[in-house]
Amino acid sequence: MSRSHRYTAAAAAALALTVLPASVPFAPSAGAAVAAPARSQTRISTAFSLPGDRVYPEGIAADARTGDLYAASFADGTVFKRTPGRSAAEVFLPAGADGRRTANGLKVDRAGRLWVCDSSSGIAVYDTRTRRLLARFTVPGDGARFVNDVAIAPDGSAYITDSSRAVVYRVTPRDLAAAAGGTAVLTPRFDLAAVLDPHAPTAFTLNGIVADPAGRYLLVADMTGADLYRLDTASGAIRKVALDGGDMLNADGLELQNGRLWVVHNTDDTISRWRIGRDGTTARKERQVTDASLQLPTTLARLHGTLYVVRSQFDKGGPLGSGTPEIPFTIAAVRGL
Repeated sequence: MSRSHRYTAAAAAALALTVLPASVPFAPSAGAAVAAPARSQTRISTAFSLPGDRVYPEGIAADARTGDLYAASFADGTVFKRTPGRSAAEVFLPAGADGRRTANGLKVDRAGRLWVCDSSSGIAVYDTRTRRLLARFTVPGDGARFVNDVAIAPDGSAYITDSSRAVVYRVTPRDLAAAAGGTAVLTPRFDLAAVLDPHAPTAFTLNGIVADPAGRYLLVADMTGADLYRLDTASGAIRKVALDGGDMLNADGLELQNGRLWVVHNTDDTISRWRIGRDGTTARKERQVTDASLQLPTTLARLHGTLYVVRSQFDKGGPLGSGTPEIPFTIAAVRGL
């Protein structure tokens, strides 16, 4: 592609796989009670814009302490910051900073550290006050990898999905301290390859991930198999969550608050909301909204009752399609869902 910002062939192909199941329609299991559409109760507007004409954003994170929101560009690795009340974000970490070629999953932890996934290499940790790089963790070996999303558990441990390897890495506070100012290798904590539904060798599997506020378990979506998995943080046990009323097909980013799980289904332009059982082994679909104005959403963050949803536009001149994106790129505000 002859453009000001070029995707590498590997990155473009990898991203295409993350949303490849677009041709498969949303299909609840037979006999399932499908939640009524929530369109009439949901309000979708633009929260803020992102500078640049080739942004193609992928990740978002909220800092609950300050109200700041961070968004990431898959195209070149830029990380943006939007402070409360502003209609436009500003560059927080420039493109290519610290060798970062892409930026997708983001999370701000309780200590004010920003975790930034680079799909092609690993994850980096920054001080949100000084913008200083604190540590970097890389994927071991030379095989395929796609570091996709990150969740922070109450004990401060970070859990990171790899969509190519079907594993979840863990970085503990001790690991972070040991790597301070340098680079360390990511260590898998959960390997789901043996439990996932059969899929093509190149298909993407694990995507969005969230942590139970009590620290007992993680929930991670298999976007190709359309399943949700519960990962026990203490025992390492893995089990499939019983879904009632729908599935996790094309599930990308997740958000978990107060026993409710919000799920972005990327190529479906859909957000679904689920009620999670007390032990995390069941999920019942309550509502969903499908709207073209979501512009192929990839993830979301919930702050003060509002869902901030990434409008990726990957299908408009990006690695998944042709045409011209709507400028400026924006983050949507979704209320009432």
